[in-house]
Amino acid sequence: MKRGHLRIYLGAAPGVGKTFAMLCEGRRAKERGRDVVVGFVEVHGREHTAEQIGDLEVISRKTMTYRGSTFDEFDVDAALARRPMRVLVDELAHTNVPGSRNAKRWQDIDQLLDAGIDVISTLNIQHLESLNDAVESITGVKQRETVPDEVVRRADQIELVDITPEALRRRMAHGNVYPSEKVDAALSRYFRIGNLSALRELALLWLADRVDEGLERYRSAEGIAATWPARERVVVAVTGGPESEVLLRRAARIASRGAGGELLAVYVSRSDGLVAAKPDQLARQRALTEELGGTHHTVIADDAPEAVLEFARGVNAAQIVVGVSRRRRWKAMLAVGVSERIVAGSGDIDVHLVTHEYAGRGGFAPSRGPALGHRRRIIGWLLAVAGSILFAGVLDGTRDLHDLTVEAMLFLTLTVACALVGGWWPAVAAAVLDALLLNFLFIDPIHTLSIADPVAVLSLVLFLVVAVAVASVVDLAERRRLHANRAQIEADTLTLLNHALLRTDHGIVALLELLRETFGATSVALLRRIEGSFMWATVSAVGANPATDPDQADAEAEVSGPSTVVALRGRLLAAHEHRVLSAFATHLAIVLERQNLARQAANARQLEEGNRIRTSLLAAVSHDLRTPLAGIKAAISSLRSDDMDWTPEDERDLLAAVEESADRLDAIVANLLDLSRLQTGAVSPTTRDVGLDDVVAQCIRTVSDPMRVDLDFAPDLPDVRVDPGLLDRVVANLVDNALHHTPPASQVRVAGSSVGDRVQLRVVDRGSGVPDGDKERMFEPFQRLGDAPDGDGVGLGLAVAKGLTEAMGGSLVAEDTPGGGLTMIVDLQAAPAYRIEPAR
Repeated sequence: MKRGHLRIYLGAAPGVGKTFAMLCEGRRAKERGRDVVVGFVEVHGREHTAEQIGDLEVISRKTMTYRGSTFDEFDVDAALARRPMRVLVDELAHTNVPGSRNAKRWQDIDQLLDAGIDVISTLNIQHLESLNDAVESITGVKQRETVPDEVVRRADQIELVDITPEALRRRMAHGNVYPSEKVDAALSRYFRIGNLSALRELALLWLADRVDEGLERYRSAEGIAATWPARERVVVAVTGGPESEVLLRRAARIASRGAGGELLAVYVSRSDGLVAAKPDQLARQRALTEELGGTHHTVIADDAPEAVLEFARGVNAAQIVVGVSRRRRWKAMLAVGVSERIVAGSGDIDVHLVTHEYAGRGGFAPSRGPALGHRRRIIGWLLAVAGSILFAGVLDGTRDLHDLTVEAMLFLTLTVACALVGGWWPAVAAAVLDALLLNFLFIDPIHTLSIADPVAVLSLVLFLVVAVAVASVVDLAERRRLHANRAQIEADTLTLLNHALLRTDHGIVALLELLRETFGATSVALLRRIEGSFMWATVSAVGANPATDPDQADAEAEVSGPSTVVALRGRLLAAHEHRVLSAFATHLAIVLERQNLARQAANARQLEEGNRIRTSLLAAVSHDLRTPLAGIKAAISSLRSDDMDWTPEDERDLLAAVEESADRLDAIVANLLDLSRLQTGAVSPTTRDVGLDDVVAQCIRTVSDPMRVDLDFAPDLPDVRVDPGLLDRVVANLVDNALHHTPPASQVRVAGSSVGDRVQLRVVDRGSGVPDGDKERMFEPFQRLGDAPDGDGVGLGLAVAKGLTEAMGGSLVAEDTPGGGLTMIVDLQAAPAYRIEPAR
């Protein structure tokens, strides 16, 4: 029996419209004459969703009892007995009540598919097993109902039901997702803008990967080896040379011409490790690739052109960017270069051959000259010359104990020993000298260089050829062994260097000490040229008697240009050791840059903090001081007026008004002085643990109309760690603004709730609201936006409130009030819970 088809509507969060889309598809299928039934749909009280069921046939639910409670579940047996062409089954990740036919709903659906019935279902991205941990870290909510990724991957069609976070929140605010009593809690917790944006990104990325998987499966099933340019992937072959930066920038421009273009840099490393680019060059090119928005890849292969082509085909790349060969013209005439081989084997992949200033100027790779030390080469020459003569004398004196074959093999052994000790040239010299000695002493006529027997001539020639060939192989093997040992030492050093860089907070001193230990130097110093002079200043140094000038050093390397160098004293470095020194210099440059960026970030934060406090100070001086001053002036002017005869009660009322305004003015000035001291860094907000409801209740008594304020605080609300005086100013501004913009017949709601280790204070008004595009601008001073009545301002008090809230480590944002209006949300740090240990 042919298995049924599974179609899944995938969403980033509840309420995006998955069930609605599933029902719409079911209705369309029925209109086309298909036999469609509703197996299980959960409408969650949403009227528009319920209306979409319409005249679709609905399979009755199965009622089950568990632990004294009754539950409705999908009746899979009834669906199998009915056997329609297509069944709509909501909530793929649902867990069935114990005692059901299957533990999970996706298992019910799997049985329908096995029976040849097509199924349409729905799923939220947070219910995928592989994303469970990621969703929990984003939202703080662990999903207990999950479905294996493989189940979803097997679906024949996966359609994303997408909606922007702002649109989903508006849908919720209008009551289209949850009942009105649950909207505030949902918006302030799970359905925050950041949560929804992250979940949406997860859904898009996961589905994009599935699209690529589906394309690869189709190409594999159809035997399609040709490249399909479904996405503009550009592979650039980098060599570690200076021309690679030109190639990367050119490839980035090519990739950016189309939407969704990808840049992939590939570096081919030889398996024997004999030829490699400098570590600092590779590090710079890797960083440049990431800056250009691409990814850097390293593959190990001995055939670089074939490795580049295999990589490009493996990632389904449409274009390859390579550079014009650096080889000189006469070399290019003798053999085909890497770029030419890539062009010849590219097939349907476009190849861009990019010229550069280094073309035809010779290779950049390190020299493959003698790998053996000077002492070993001298010993090799002594063994080749003196050893051969001495060896020949010993053999000549024991002529009766051996024949020509043994003598030739013994001379061959001596040649191999010369290759092992001294390398190629001593071994060749030994082979030639041994052949001459063999002819002179042991081939008739002896003691002459002439040869009477033609077979002996052939034997001598073969001896010479074999000796030279064996010497070549032995020399190459010995050099490769030395290179491998050296590469292993460099790799171990670089690994230790990376670990040291990652695990220390004081990178410069640690790296200098590691550098001194690695090379056995007596001292290492990081020097920087004093600007405008030829003098050098010591940034940091380790060891005894460090160099104070690069001229005093035994070895040096530029760190971040010629003005900063690292200088070693104590020993001279070999040529190959300078590569490791360059790697250290590159890491020192990274540490210096990181420290510089950290200082710039700290300065930027300090400037931003000062600017924010200055803004709040200006707003408070220009706005909040005016009200009590006006009250004092009006009361005193009335008392001094000769036109009115005030009764003693009137005078007491006016004096009380003066006193009240003066107290308020005194409190404002005290807070402003604190803000001024904050700006100069002389003092920080005096935070302590206080009850949010206590501070708010005391503040409400001073607002313009306290009877119109409705307080709603959770009974288990934790304390907050704030400055009570600053918080009083924040609440007063927010509540006064809310009262100002709420119709007289309505109340302002002030509610407190906890979200993890944060406490949120929500001030809800019932005004006309503020457009989404103006919600950030409304916190700037001197703004009149949205629900501000003519002649009034809405920006000054909010600017003060936002500045003071952020000074206490909190945040202030504005959201739409469900049903109309604006909600100001103050997010504060909850006080840590203290637990008293019982006495023992």
